[in-house]
Amino acid sequence: MRRIIRTFTANMRRIYIYQKKNWPDFIWDFGAVLPLLSSVRHKQGRLKGYMEGLGFALRSEATLQTLTQDVLKSSEIEGELLNQEQVRSSIARKLGMDIAGLVPADRNVDGVVEMMLDATKNYAMRLDSERLFGWHAALFPAGRSGAHKIAVGKWRDNEKGPMQVVSGAMGKEKVHFEAPEADVLKKEMKLFLQWFNSKNDPDPVLKSAIAHLWFVTIHPFDDGNGRIARAIADMQLARADGDHQRFYSMSAQIRLDRTAYYNILEKTQKGNLDITGWLLWYLNCLDRALNVTDQNLQVVMRKTKFWDQHVQTFINERQRLMINKLFDGFTGKLNSSKWAKITKCSPDTALRDITDLIEKNILEKEEAGGRSTSYVLK
Repeated sequence: MRRIIRTFTANMRRIYIYQKKNWPDFIWDFGAVLPLLSSVRHKQGRLKGYMEGLGFALRSEATLQTLTQDVLKSSEIEGELLNQEQVRSSIARKLGMDIAGLVPADRNVDGVVEMMLDATKNYAMRLDSERLFGWHAALFPAGRSGAHKIAVGKWRDNEKGPMQVVSGAMGKEKVHFEAPEADVLKKEMKLFLQWFNSKNDPDPVLKSAIAHLWFVTIHPFDDGNGRIARAIADMQLARADGDHQRFYSMSAQIRLDRTAYYNILEKTQKGNLDITGWLLWYLNCLDRALNVTDQNLQVVMRKTKFWDQHVQTFINERQRLMINKLFDGFTGKLNSSKWAKITKCSPDTALRDITDLIEKNILEKEEAGGRSTSYVLK
């Protein structure tokens, strides 16, 4: 499991990419990148055109689902598991969506959601150090990363020595990366932000990949650098799409390829300024994310179609909540006891709710009976 620590070891035995003579003048083989870049841009355009032809409700539901996955999976990449219902509820509230069954969200959940929404909804706004400090403070509202107190809303300092990314048991750590010294961070971040906010750049999708790599290599904060790097990448992808609504999740795909993600980052950060390998990996990951979107949209469309068909059907709030959970991906088997627990009702009321939906041809029993009776959407 990867973690970020501070160490008192001051000498770096390896030359990292940011120590190269021409840093950060990245180079790449455009001929090698172009075919995949063209494919990704085509799929982005096709997806945007498709979504623009759908109704507002469907687009909103797809955005909610995508942003929920983005927040959950970006945190999971760092080993932090957030509550899905809290994340979904927090996003829905901040987007002003009227959805049944919203639950209160913890401060740390609201903080991650605020960062992601600011990055994507306000993608056209200038990115500066104060905005980044706000994102960082939102990620760590208590001023701690786990049990450790960290510097929040400002660049890291040299108080505890250089920042290293390591893995392995205590005493057998392997150093994967050592970040630049803290005294160069202002200069490095000023250069990065000038480039990110400029308009004379490479293709906007390539800029997303470069921004991700560049920021996470500078590693300007005590913690949260990976999540902020992915938020910056999503912000640039929103610029590439020209749309704040998100219909594909890069972080969800990175989570599936987490080992490869860390490996290509380490290889690139220990390499030279030719980042062709990183760009190809990033574009392949984005390509897979766009392909997965087609499957996710089918679920969203089935859900929307269902509610359109049942607009005149009386369905109480408990039933509405559970039907939506089944569409969104219910974990395990749905039985009457789980229904009662989630909707906070009595077992008798739960059974009446379920029986009513069976009679309305919405739910049906799965094959097993008795105590193991469970129910699914028909």
